[in-house]
Amino acid sequence: MYATFVDLVQSGDLLHNTLVSLQRVVCGFVAGTLGGLLLGSALGLSRSFEAYVLPAFNAVVQIPVLGWLPFLLLLVGVGEPLKYILIAHAALVPVTLSTLQGFRGAPVTLDEAARVFGYTRWQRIVHVVLPSAAPTLATGVRLAFTKAWLALVVVELVASSEGLGYLIVYGRQLFQLDLVMAAVVVVGAIGFAINRALDALERRLRRGLPSAFR
Repeated sequence: MYATFVDLVQSGDLLHNTLVSLQRVVCGFVAGTLGGLLLGSALGLSRSFEAYVLPAFNAVVQIPVLGWLPFLLLLVGVGEPLKYILIAHAALVPVTLSTLQGFRGAPVTLDEAARVFGYTRWQRIVHVVLPSAAPTLATGVRLAFTKAWLALVVVELVASSEGLGYLIVYGRQLFQLDLVMAAVVVVGAIGFAINRALDALERRLRRGLPSAFR
């Protein structure tokens, strides 16, 4: 496996496929995270919106990522939009739920104190709700990346001609177990490194918050 890994590095195949996978996961992750923040905020701030939308959302998220693949193949084909949509979907779910949980978990006493001091609704959101929701949001974003990275590998295994997942499939088709294992090790190492980085950022965020919001 070591010799295969060295060959992949020297030929540039590893770098090329790694960059392709990272581009896909970053684009899908960012889109899914932003969508999850918007949807989760709307659910957390409006009880009526939550009553109408959350049941349907909970029903939709029960469908696994691969369950959407045949439907999306008919709509967008096997190109890059398919990967971005599935990765964004994987990231959107945990971010939405963590945002909703964070908004609902704002300390009642702090919110009442803000009302006493005459804070507007927007000021209460900025100074009370968002700081109290920050730890939960950070955890949701970290989980979202894990889901997005797993979705990336799955979709590249099924429908891709580039990327780390494709290298795994290519090695299997050629019965080259060393190529498969080299790609798997790279996938695991990158996922582990980014997860550790997000974990460190989450801990720093928690330390930077006032004690009332930790």
